[in-house]
Order: sequence, then C-alpha cells, then structure tokens
Amino acid sequence: MSLTLADLGWNDAFEVEFQPFYKKAWKPARLIRDNKITYGALLDGGEELEVVMSGDVYHRAKNDAALPAVGDWVAIDVGSDQDEPMIRERLSRQTCFSRKAPGKTSAEQVIAANADVVIVVTDADTDFNLRRMERYIALTARSGSKLVVLVNKSDLFPTEQNEGAAAAIRELSAEVDVHITTAVNAEGVEVIRTYLHKGVTGTLVGSSGVGKSSLVNQLLGGEEWQITAEVNEVSGKGRHTTTARELMVLRGGGILIDNPGIREVHMWTDESTLREQFEDIEELAMRCKFHDCKHGNDKGCAIREAVQSGELAVGRFESFLKLDEEIAKLSERRKRGQMNVERRAKRDHRIKARNLGDRIDLDRDLDPDRGNRI
Repeated sequence: MSLTLADLGWNDAFEVEFQPFYKKAWKPARLIRDNKITYGALLDGGEELEVVMSGDVYHRAKNDAALPAVGDWVAIDVGSDQDEPMIRERLSRQTCFSRKAPGKTSAEQVIAANADVVIVVTDADTDFNLRRMERYIALTARSGSKLVVLVNKSDLFPTEQNEGAAAAIRELSAEVDVHITTAVNAEGVEVIRTYLHKGVTGTLVGSSGVGKSSLVNQLLGGEEWQITAEVNEVSGKGRHTTTARELMVLRGGGILIDNPGIREVHMWTDESTLREQFEDIEELAMRCKFHDCKHGNDKGCAIREAVQSGELAVGRFESFLKLDEEIAKLSERRKRGQMNVERRAKRDHRIKARNLGDRIDLDRDLDPDRGNRI
C-alpha cells in the first residue's frame, strides 16, 4: 500500500517546520514503533525503515519525555548504504497524551504523540470506574486531543447496564463522546471510523482485557493483528498479547496507535486544567462564605452543604480532592527535581572553572614569561 505523508498525518505546520531540513537532504518520517534501541519509521510512499537516534538528539533532550516516541514526526538522515538511517531532529508535537510514569518518580511518560483523538475503552461491569474516567478526562484535556469513550463488550451485559454506564460517563463532561460497542460481531465498531479520517490519528487506551485487541482486529478487517483468547468466565475479560505501542495505518483511512493495557492512570496535568474538568465544584466553591474555605468543617461551606443535600456526589468531591493533592505533590517533586538539576549544573560549572584556573596557574609555573610575550 503506497502511503503519502498526508496519509500519515502530515500537515502544513509540519511542512513549515521541516523546511531547513530539506536543504540537508533529510527526509520526514513518522515513528510507528519503539524497539528500545531502534525505531520503526514510515517515510513518504510507505517505505518502512529501522532507524536509530543520533547522539545529538539524545543529549539535547531535557528528559526522557522529550526523546522521540511513537507518533512523533522526525527528520531522518538516510545516509549511505553503509550507514544506519538516523533520527537527526524531532519535530514539535501538536498534541501529547501523557501520564506520570509509574512509581515514585515525577517523570512524564508519553503514551502517544500527535494523536488527534484519544479513544478510551472500558466496559459496564468489572472495569467500570468513574474515578478513573475523571483522570482520563483531565489528561486528555491537557493533551489537546479529543476524548472518545467506548463502553465495550456490550453483548455480555444487559442493555440497561450498558446505557447506565454510558450516561454516567457523559455526566462527567459534556466534551466527551460516549458510544456503546462490542467487538465480537463488530456492532458499533464502525463509529470509530467516523473519527479516523485520512490523516487523523487516534490512540486506543484502557485496561487489559476490555477488548482493545479485538477492536483493532475489526478495524483492520478482521485480521488477527492482535492475538486474542477466550473470555474468562469469571472476570468477563479476554486475554491479549499487546506488549508495545504500535502505529497502524487503516485501509479505509486514518491512523491508530495501539497501546498495552494501562493499570494505573497517574496524573500529568496542572491545577488549572483539573479545575476546568471539575467546573461544578469550582462554582460551588465560589458560594462558600469564606474565600479560603477548606471545605471541611468551615462555617458556610457551600460544597459541604451540596454534599449533604445530594447536589454533589461524595465520590466526585473525594476524587477532586485526591487528584488535587496528587497534582500538588507532583508539582512539588518536579520543583525539587529542577532545583537539584540547577544545583548540579552550578556545581559542575564551579568545578570546570576551578580546573581551568588550576591549568592556567600550572602553565604559568612552567613558563613564567608566557604572559609577557607578544
């Protein structure tokens, strides 16, 4: 299948940014696979190359998140037949869907670069979790992508249960499109194609076992791209073998980045984005008697009154407090990390200056008249 750059998601903004690189005979390419040491890249015409990252790109990256990732557009130096094709530049990302990396680190983990649509897959039963969905909503809002949620495996649960789950997700945000689907007989799967037009990139995320691999197989025309197994009778979940991110170009147009199952949706956003997603709580807070209300036992707390009256669900308020605290801790860790980086940089600068001074003194000791010669 011959693919143009436009088929791969190229646009005018990328074209403008790439102009200086054409003069160096570098070629634009989109990264479709991260093999840890090498990357898979697609060039104009659909040619796939295995490429490596140049040392310059590595050293200029401020952190791991700034390194090339699946979905990124890069400038490739094809070189001669004896040279390995090499990534010389990473183009600016137009969107970036990220989470905080698992563990105690404050580092960012890039899930998908330049994704126009984030497609979250869940179900109406064992995987259904509104608190986790609030996290996806906040992360997607920060990324700049459109959020679509699929309540999948609808054939396994009653219609009322599926519709109730979809309605509850819609209540969280008016910006989210929610659809009920099943991948077993492709019922409703075609709705995904309405988002993935030519050059539009979607990334598929969700927990393990919610049917992502089956959806991918249906989108690829029924091919067993991702191997799936029988549904577990206890959990209602199927097993799959998705172990790495991969970008695929669909025959009917559109691009899909498939991801391994996500166990933990750690926050990677800022306070303002979070408050935009909890606008209902922010509006209630404006009605508190005191502007510095802690929303606990404070007199005249509008939020506490709303919880007591049922106007605000306890779970949603507790989720807001938890996410707010999580973001505050992340921000503090990032500040401490930046301070440590700056402290090390100053220390290294002092050491270099001291070493330079020692060398100058040594030169003078060896040749006292050196500074007087013209």
